[in-house]
Amino acid sequence: MRLDPKLLRRKKAAVLGLGKSGQAAASLLRRKGFTVFGSDTRPRAALKAALGRRAAGFSWEAGGHSDRLLQAGFAVKSPGLPASAPILAKLRSAGIPVFSEVETALALGRGTPVVAVTGTNGKTTTTALTAEIFRRGLPCGRQAHAAGNIGHPVAEAVLQARAKDVLILEVSSYQIEDSQHFHPRAAALLNITPDHLDHHGGMEHYIAAKAKLFQEQDGDDFCVFNAEDPLVLKLSRACRCRRLYFGHKKGALCHAWPQGGKIRVRLPGGRETALVPPRLPGSHNLENAMAAVLLGLGWGLPVRAVQAALKAFPGVPHRLEEAGVVDGLRCINDSKATNVDSTMVALRTFSRKKVLLILGGLHKGSPYTPLRPLVESVVKGILTIGSAAGEVEKDLQAAAPIFPCRDLKTAFATALQIRAPGDVLLLSPACASFDQFRDFEDRGDQFKALVKSRR
Repeated sequence: MRLDPKLLRRKKAAVLGLGKSGQAAASLLRRKGFTVFGSDTRPRAALKAALGRRAAGFSWEAGGHSDRLLQAGFAVKSPGLPASAPILAKLRSAGIPVFSEVETALALGRGTPVVAVTGTNGKTTTTALTAEIFRRGLPCGRQAHAAGNIGHPVAEAVLQARAKDVLILEVSSYQIEDSQHFHPRAAALLNITPDHLDHHGGMEHYIAAKAKLFQEQDGDDFCVFNAEDPLVLKLSRACRCRRLYFGHKKGALCHAWPQGGKIRVRLPGGRETALVPPRLPGSHNLENAMAAVLLGLGWGLPVRAVQAALKAFPGVPHRLEEAGVVDGLRCINDSKATNVDSTMVALRTFSRKKVLLILGGLHKGSPYTPLRPLVESVVKGILTIGSAAGEVEKDLQAAAPIFPCRDLKTAFATALQIRAPGDVLLLSPACASFDQFRDFEDRGDQFKALVKSRR
């Protein structure tokens, strides 16, 4: 069921989950004239503290989801609530439709066109770079707004965006899974590797969620795909809109590829163009840049604006971010590495056995054994933290010396004790952060604070 005008006239709305996106959805609904009832599983005191001044703006409950939600005309689901939650079955049995925060926000917005980016890894960097390209390339008077999983809820962005602007959205598998009629004008699917399997219930469901990125697109739209990712390539064949591909080798399929230190681009029917990529480490960032370039040029933005954005782009926090040097130990914050594949990408940027690697956090259901070859090649010591430490130690025993550290502060202190000249301390945990931190940003910020305190 679409979130159509007839449904919107039913002015009672429920919001399930009152995290950042849930709070933003509640505020947007209230501004649009709805009576909002929010529901969250956190204890009342913790939820009230999280809501702050917003706590007085609408009715809410804590500690679980009650039947009061059945009084709503429709419900908005926060992405972290699993699809198997009993309250969702109860709502649907009562004939109450459930929509995502993304879908609700876009339905209540001004019809601003959407560019969407998803993938297991690289979403945030690609989204941020795409937004920079659009900001520089759109005609005067039009703006690009980065939102979604990048940290700025779509429900907030639609209040700022005008119909002639463009929304550049990072969308997670959670958000796409919950959206039945999500229709971006342009989209990019970067890669697919195992992640969030505990939430989705297996790889098959995770892939199906990613495929919903382009299911509503038509001949007026286009989608960018990674030609060298076998799962992405297979999914792309079901896409009905214009398809653009990037890869590391020039070929009949690829519209963007690296050659001679530059990104070469040739759109269908156009001339070949060469662009200087941003100065970011790793081949994965080259892939991110190629995807962003195809989104910009595929939209019709000027080549000079795309090149200016590539030159100016500094990268994003918590992605192989240089945190500083302490007593000769180079410290790198890669807190955004919340899965095994992302940590593998980080390790590939190092060629010597000089890495002290901080691993661990909240386990996400995938084994750590795929890290073994890279750990054996470049890691001189593993510093384990968080509730997944036991799983990490079991999967990587004998691949490198392991130092159980429990928490980030202990890991940092241990690294300073065992370091040698030229070593690198890499926070790339391959885990979620919620066992010890608010989110991966909090984890990265605390790591940078530890480094700063010793500089």
